[in-house]
Amino acid sequence: MRAISTALALIGATAAFAENRIDIVRPDAPALAAYGDHKIGVTSMIFTNPDQIDVVNTGAEGEIARYDRSLTVEIWYPAVAETQAGGTLTALLRDGVTEAVLTGQAARDALPDTSGTFPLVVVSHGYPGNRFLMAPLAENLASKGYVVAAIDHPDSTYDDQTAFGSTLVNRPWDQRFVIDQMGALEGDLGGIIQDDNVAIIGYSMGGYGALIYAGAGVTPVSTTYEWGAPQGLLERNMMGTDSHAALADDRVKAFVAFGPWGNNAGFWDADGLAGVNKPLMLIAGSVDDISQYDAIRGIFEGTVNTTRHLLTFENANHNAGAPMPAPVESYGLPAADGWFPFGHYADAVWDTTKMNNISQHFITGYLDLHLKEDSDKAAYFDLILSGGDGVWAVDDNGDHAAEHTYWTGFRQRSAFGLMFETRTARE
Repeated sequence: MRAISTALALIGATAAFAENRIDIVRPDAPALAAYGDHKIGVTSMIFTNPDQIDVVNTGAEGEIARYDRSLTVEIWYPAVAETQAGGTLTALLRDGVTEAVLTGQAARDALPDTSGTFPLVVVSHGYPGNRFLMAPLAENLASKGYVVAAIDHPDSTYDDQTAFGSTLVNRPWDQRFVIDQMGALEGDLGGIIQDDNVAIIGYSMGGYGALIYAGAGVTPVSTTYEWGAPQGLLERNMMGTDSHAALADDRVKAFVAFGPWGNNAGFWDADGLAGVNKPLMLIAGSVDDISQYDAIRGIFEGTVNTTRHLLTFENANHNAGAPMPAPVESYGLPAADGWFPFGHYADAVWDTTKMNNISQHFITGYLDLHLKEDSDKAAYFDLILSGGDGVWAVDDNGDHAAEHTYWTGFRQRSAFGLMFETRTARE
């Protein structure tokens, strides 16, 4: 009887999560995590960058191969008010074979809201990953008046993961190319995009690319690694080169990097990190053993020429705040190539939806501040170091008392396990 009850409970739990909802905002989520007022549309496009270096097919010596590099991009955007909310996305999972159906609020190919224009946000996944990995954040931001373009990076997705050197060389250039292509779009969708008012959000290797784009050119030694890019091709992104200097882009106003990889492997030094001069937000888990938390802190400490923030999920690993909740289709998948597919999305300590909501809160405030010039959002970053040390104090009218120090926008008892730090330029 007990076995039957357990089986029924598992069936019920599976049914409850079978939709793989990407739009859940928990009741204890901080204030800015809530969806905005805009209906949401979503569409897919392919942008092809001609005559690019083909790292995968370039050997240790000989001719540098070239090819046309095609990027599939998922675009979430504010849609007309008459849009019927709701739709699904079909995403490939970490094993490179299994498909999962994701359910959210975006409607496929809905009419764009042409009553205004909206800042552009480019989203860049890890190695491997795909354009749906941060779908909860992308859809959430679109509801708040952003056009969000999430990239499938060739040679780096679940079903075409190949030479790591391609990721090292191409990430920032893929990000820039997508901005160019989004700015060149015609029709109603192109007409609503503020292509000169852009943010980059990257996770892991996407964060690596974002930092290079932000000004952190890589070290000379990193261009020589045998497991990296052949024939010195990574010199394209090296600090002090004309090619890296060409990435400077006044269109991009702010950068967000979740668990950025690279500082743990010697890709930056003090001069490289000092090259970042745009606002930067870092989000990390304190026990990240992929990008190494101490190395991420080193990025925070070394980007001395800009104002930067570091949000830390205490005892979270590399998945802190970025990936979508593990789709139910991943629950029974065996390890593939040494990777446990469920663990690609989940964290051993934190609930993924809670982390997603916290990221949505901080990134919303950050983008509103830097892309929409909403100075009121600055209050959400004037915080004491540890959320758990905050004092909740209200008077008889329910207003915050003088001794109240709890994190702005967070409900009572909801900020435990979090740290938030800010440093200004030259600090």
